Amino acid sequence: MIELRMPSWLWSATLIAFVTIAGCDSRGGHSDQDHSPVKVESLRRAVGGEPVSLDPGQAADSFSYEVLRDLYEGLVAESADGELQPGVAASWSVDSTGTEYSFHLRNTAKWSNGARVRAEEFVTAWRRIVDPKQASPDADLLRPIAHAAEIIGGRLPATELGAYAVGDDILVVHLSQPAPYFTQLLTHSATFPIFSEEAARARSSSKWISNGPYVLSTWIPGAGITLRRNTYYWDRSNTKISEVEYVPISDENSELNRYRAGQLDITQTVPASALPLIRKEYPRELLVAPFLGTAYYAINLHSTTFASNLELRQALAMSIDRHALEATILVFGQTPAYGFVPPGTWNYESQSWAWKDLPDAVRIAEARDLYRKAGYSNSNPLHLRLLMNASPAIRKMAIAITTMWRETLGVQTELTDEEYRVFLDSRKDTARWEIVRLGWVADYNDAGNFLDIFRTGSPGNDPSYSNAEFDYLLDTAAATSDAANRKEILEHAERLMLSDYPIIPIYFYSSKRLIKPYVKGARTNPLNRLYSKHLSLLAN
Repeated sequence: MIELRMPSWLWSATLIAFVTIAGCDSRGGHSDQDHSPVKVESLRRAVGGEPVSLDPGQAADSFSYEVLRDLYEGLVAESADGELQPGVAASWSVDSTGTEYSFHLRNTAKWSNGARVRAEEFVTAWRRIVDPKQASPDADLLRPIAHAAEIIGGRLPATELGAYAVGDDILVVHLSQPAPYFTQLLTHSATFPIFSEEAARARSSSKWISNGPYVLSTWIPGAGITLRRNTYYWDRSNTKISEVEYVPISDENSELNRYRAGQLDITQTVPASALPLIRKEYPRELLVAPFLGTAYYAINLHSTTFASNLELRQALAMSIDRHALEATILVFGQTPAYGFVPPGTWNYESQSWAWKDLPDAVRIAEARDLYRKAGYSNSNPLHLRLLMNASPAIRKMAIAITTMWRETLGVQTELTDEEYRVFLDSRKDTARWEIVRLGWVADYNDAGNFLDIFRTGSPGNDPSYSNAEFDYLLDTAAATSDAANRKEILEHAERLMLSDYPIIPIYFYSSKRLIKPYVKGARTNPLNRLYSKHLSLLAN
């Protein structure tokens, strides 16, 4: 099987660089020494906002995904370091064509009601995902499976999906063409099984049934989600923590205060303004690492302002001083982005705009010239509405960028931030914005996962970008089994997309968490996934 992740030596070297920037010691953030034993009954984790859904077929946000990974398990699981390992499937094999997979389910995999997890329950869940009547936001993830594209497009019924059960024990999956990343894709929540439609949509513990290390105990919107250990989970002996509480906190300063007060064991993030304090008070509790994610602005190509004005879109991209942002705001090792696919992506060389290395004075002069050619000036300024989810860090970045637009070009920008669940609806209403702040985090380690969201008609295509040549290149890459050829095609596709300026990449992500010394087992990985089942709490 082809390795799907960043080589371990490169990942480790990159991590060391990031940890040095953050001021941590070389042990990656916490120490096994210099603390007193603490008795903790449950794990309290911050999450950056209220999960929208705990239905594997309807979740579309990182907050939901984080909780779902504790509640369910797919055919393939991950170690704390991100290594693929058996999950519900004890083993699997692939034929010589690379298009037929056979998964052998372990007979000890059970639902939280004691019933055995059956192969047919994966088939049911996957058909539900690709069925256009369900409008699953993650339907495109299953596109590699035979007939998925036709089903998603409404040209075939969901029963034609290329996945079927051979008894309770074996799931056979046919792909439309080889996809070397397919087993990694199976760690995504969209591929998890469901016991029933009612159980998948449940919000109360009395109706909840899942197959992961934890089950839902309570969900109080705005207050938190509590999970308890699943006594029927096949690997329950290695699941050390009996209860996990997810606390939604959108304000990272409030999150830090609660951590300092002993009300949280793990934070979701850390405010940049607190770095001096953290270096002084918690140097061994900070875990920082790069991961595969990109923060970007999408440009509304439905808007008459932008639809046929390439010069204007390019002027906005060029007038952002990313190195200034790196020096003042991106203090946890996030790197400026001049392209969309992050460094470290498997079998890929990051692409960027040709003007990336221009001297600042030349870059600004070209941006101003493009702005004038687009028909705007100080006496006739561009007016924009920028939509974003409510977050002090996101707003701070937006203020910095819109100040650059104003001072460099004369652009006037109205900022609108909304509570996350409201924002998810508003971003789909293109009458409400010209620019929207978004982020994309890899579902699996492959450049195609980043570029596919800009395919014509993709649910993640917020700018409404459409380019037939770009779509053709993605289709060609998907049908190409040779890794070197596929790499070249995808790099060509990204360069084409960047030249059309449907988006403005801002920076590549790094994770930054504070973790109490008595929480053991936390590791970094390319997809920034921290499973509660890999953690333990130090006892007296």
